[in-house]
Amino acid sequence: MPAIEQTSPYVAYTADNDAIGRQWLRDADRAPRLATAGAHIVRSTPHSSNRVLASLAAADIDSLLPHLRFVELPQEMVLFEAGETINRVFFPHEGVVSLVVELASGEMIEAAMIGREGVVGGLSALDSKISISRAIVQVAGAASVVEMDYVRHLAEQSVVFRTTLIKHEQVLLAQSQQSAACNATHTIEARLSRWLLRCRDLVGSEDLPLTQDFIAQMLGVRRTSVSIVANTLQQAGLIKYKRGHIRVLDLEGLRESACECYWTVKSLSDRLTGAHLGS
Repeated sequence: MPAIEQTSPYVAYTADNDAIGRQWLRDADRAPRLATAGAHIVRSTPHSSNRVLASLAAADIDSLLPHLRFVELPQEMVLFEAGETINRVFFPHEGVVSLVVELASGEMIEAAMIGREGVVGGLSALDSKISISRAIVQVAGAASVVEMDYVRHLAEQSVVFRTTLIKHEQVLLAQSQQSAACNATHTIEARLSRWLLRCRDLVGSEDLPLTQDFIAQMLGVRRTSVSIVANTLQQAGLIKYKRGHIRVLDLEGLRESACECYWTVKSLSDRLTGAHLGS
């Protein structure tokens, strides 16, 4: 498997990561089936902590299992760049991947986040091989990765799987649209609160390993602005911040501080994917 080119200062995905977790795949082949009613009988496998993989019918997951590889996703690893051909599809189990737009000046701004509820690069299986944004690991984690051709083949064979991919792409489009409106109209405090809430939902924890520099890049603002607003939220008892780490202390208070965009994206994502993260 060829490696993705490294773009300094970020870490690029390499084929060496595919060697990690091969035992997971062998264990998955011996895992018992869950006794659930109806057509969607899924296996309890190491890959099923991703909501998309966990939702697949037995026949669909069986077709992917031999090709799935478990990989670690270090923070700031670039999965693919804007304009590149997408050759692999990632199903995160933990951590968060950001889709970002980079300007000629070198500045970046985040368009959407993907966590354990979704899929990174799924659009490539729907005849759109070229990435329109950079995919970078925001919070370190792990994922199942598979060559795009296998995902495309399954999407062509399974209407249910193809529909699932379309729904997740709709969520990403909604995030991008909402982010554009949010960045243009809402205060940095409301935007930061919204961003932290979404990140918390995807990570599934009150503890977020994030630096102010990285948050500033994702929000498209100066680091000093993030520092001032983060201090305001900390003084209000909503979060606790220390270098490289943020802890959510008052969830309801942070929700009140956030703009409407958080609930707009969350409600749509819950309806389309059924994930109901952070409820």
